Amino acid sequence: MSSATLPSSAGETESLRAADPPLSRELHSSTPIVEELGSGVFFACQSQAMREIRSMVDLVAQTNLPVLILGETGTGKEVIVRLIHCLSLRRNRPLFKVNCAALPSELLESELFGYEAGAFTGANKANSGKFDAAHRGTILLDEIAEMPIEPQAKLLQVLQDGEYCRLGSAKPIRVDVRVLAATNVDIGRAIKANKFREDLYYRLNAFSIQVPPLRDRREDIPILIYHFMKDQSARLGCEPLPISAELLKACLRYPWPGNVRELENFVKRFLIVRNEQKAIAQLRPDSYGGAFSSENSATSFSMKATDLKSLVRGLKQQAERQAIIGALELAHGNRKDAARILNISSRALIYKMRQYSISWKATDDRAESAA
Repeated sequence: MSSATLPSSAGETESLRAADPPLSRELHSSTPIVEELGSGVFFACQSQAMREIRSMVDLVAQTNLPVLILGETGTGKEVIVRLIHCLSLRRNRPLFKVNCAALPSELLESELFGYEAGAFTGANKANSGKFDAAHRGTILLDEIAEMPIEPQAKLLQVLQDGEYCRLGSAKPIRVDVRVLAATNVDIGRAIKANKFREDLYYRLNAFSIQVPPLRDRREDIPILIYHFMKDQSARLGCEPLPISAELLKACLRYPWPGNVRELENFVKRFLIVRNEQKAIAQLRPDSYGGAFSSENSATSFSMKATDLKSLVRGLKQQAERQAIIGALELAHGNRKDAARILNISSRALIYKMRQYSISWKATDDRAESAA
């Protein structure tokens, strides 16, 4: 590329000269968009679809409207959230993320809105929630469609009136928070199943952005590979590797069911294994560990799942287990390196290994001692 657009620390943009990644020259003539968002997060695109999303972000970032960001797992919804926040008038205030599917109803409600002493067993003192901490900032409600039904009424009140009550209190607290929400679930179905409030959906959906899957914007693959290679080689402390025409073609042919997140993990594995032919072999559906073939996974779980949610949960668990095994193989049993490949902590890796009954002889004494 001849130039790239990067945000300055003040949230404005400036044009910088940059070396054109050779792997992408053949696929485009126009300049890609690249924006560094801090902490190794970046927005990069070449496709027209993502350019249009970037234009939409410019329009909505300066407002205080709630934004609903839709798209498959791994498409980069959180990157869009970071971009909106960085370009907004709240960019110097905190951005908090809450996973709405990770906690049961009461815990999620206390996490979001806080609680008073005595509100429930173990509540020995009052505690503020994420909405209080995010005052004048931004909050991301991730996996919003899987939020339990009980806290939804309180969230609706925040969106309507800008106030809420802590658990165990009737005293309203006023708050100024920009709400962004993301989901990979069909909210329409959740509404029909009475699992999501229709009035809350319309409040959240003041402005929506649909992030397309990577298979529908293959023009973005080269520029994403280039930046993942640059970022992950620095993180892993190794030299970046060249991308041959053969490897690039294999990447362009592969459907990327895990989208951008899967592409990033592929680059990590390539940097560790440092063998192009093995990397290309991983992109063949019949040899990609078996676990990453959506057809094989769906077949193995279709007879066990009683509903769509059970099927999705089963597929997710199988994918997680195989990803952990693959990372351990690549790291030759070194848990610290395997955790780095998966971009999780060593403690989280050990917890997941226990959860999925994965036995592996550790070669990392520090990781073993952490267990």
